Amino acid sequence: MTVKNWRIGLALAAALAGGWGMNAFASGAAGAFHWTSSAPLISPQADPEQKIYGVKDPSVVYVNGKYHVFMTTAGAKGWGLAYTSFDQWSNAAAAKIVPLDKSPMGPGYRAAPQVFYFAPQKKWYLVYQGGDPLYSTSDDISDPMSWSAPKPFFPVIPDIVKPPQGKGWLDFWVICDEKKCYLFNTDDHGRLLRSETDLGRFPHGFRNTVVVMAEKTADLFEASNTYRIANTGTYITLVEAISPQGRYFRIWKSDRLDGKWETYSAAPMNAFASSDNVERLWSEGISHGEMIRTNVDQTMTIDPCRPLEYLFQGNDPAVRVDDYIKLPYRLGIITAKGANPISALCR
Repeated sequence: MTVKNWRIGLALAAALAGGWGMNAFASGAAGAFHWTSSAPLISPQADPEQKIYGVKDPSVVYVNGKYHVFMTTAGAKGWGLAYTSFDQWSNAAAAKIVPLDKSPMGPGYRAAPQVFYFAPQKKWYLVYQGGDPLYSTSDDISDPMSWSAPKPFFPVIPDIVKPPQGKGWLDFWVICDEKKCYLFNTDDHGRLLRSETDLGRFPHGFRNTVVVMAEKTADLFEASNTYRIANTGTYITLVEAISPQGRYFRIWKSDRLDGKWETYSAAPMNAFASSDNVERLWSEGISHGEMIRTNVDQTMTIDPCRPLEYLFQGNDPAVRVDDYIKLPYRLGIITAKGANPISALCR
C-alpha cells in the first residue's frame, strides 16, 4: 500500500474482528506454513532533504556476492524509491540507502518496485507504480544512478481498470514463461488482474487485461507476487489480505501463468504467512514483500529444496499515527520451519 486510503484497511479489520477468532490461522493445520522472523533488518536512515518515516515494498535479488534491495521510502515529501546492497543480512542495517530520485528516473511519485534481469535483452528491469505501471532499465544493478527515465507499459490504460469497470490498479508484478510475459496487479478492491505480451515484444505489447480472481476486498487486497517453483510445473501466487490481527498473505497454485488458481494451504483462508504462524514476530502482521529467489531472471524461480525466505514490511503495532505515510515500516525476513506444501515438491 502506498498512496491509498489506509483507513479502508482499518475499517475492514474492525468489521472483521467480530467474526474472526484469534486462532483464525491456526498454525497446526496440516499442509500449512510455519515461519520464524528475524528482527527488523533495514530501517529508515537520516535524509538531509526530508524526514523518512518508513521503508517498505521490498524487492530483492542476490547477484555477484551481494543482496540488492529496492524499496519504497515514505517521507515528508511523499513516496519515492531507494536502493541498498550488502554481502550478508547481518550487514544490512549499516548499508547506505540511496534515493533514486537523483538518477534519470527523476523525482516524483514512485513506489512498489520489482527488480529482475530480463535475460533475452541482458538488461535489468525495475517495475514500479507511478499511478500507472512504469519501468526503468539498467546495465549495472550495482549502480543506483544508472536507471533510465521512466517509461509506461501501456500507451492507453485498459477500460477494465478505469471507472465504471474498475477502480484503478497498483502493485505491478512481471513474470515470464518460455513464450509470454505476464503483468499482474491488484486494485485494493478485491481483484487480481493479468495482462500479457509475447516474450519477444517485452516490455511492449501488453494486452488482454482480465480479472483472474475476485473476492471480498479484505480477502484479496494488494501486493500480489507470483513465482515458478523450480523443476516442477507449478506456479504460486501470493496476495496480501486483511484480518483483525493485521495484514497477511494468502497462497494459490496453478500449472500455468494464464491458468486457474487454486488454494495451496490447508490453513484457514489458505494462509501463507500471518501473525498466527510466524514466531518472534515484531510486526502487526506480514505485509508487502518478496521471496528471496534462486535466480534473478524474468522466470521468478524459487527452489523448493531450500528453506523459504520472505522479505517483508512490518510495523510496530504499538505505534499509532494519523496518516498512513507515517507508519514506521521496517524490513525483515521470515524463514520457513519444517515441511510445507512447497517443500513437499522437492525431488
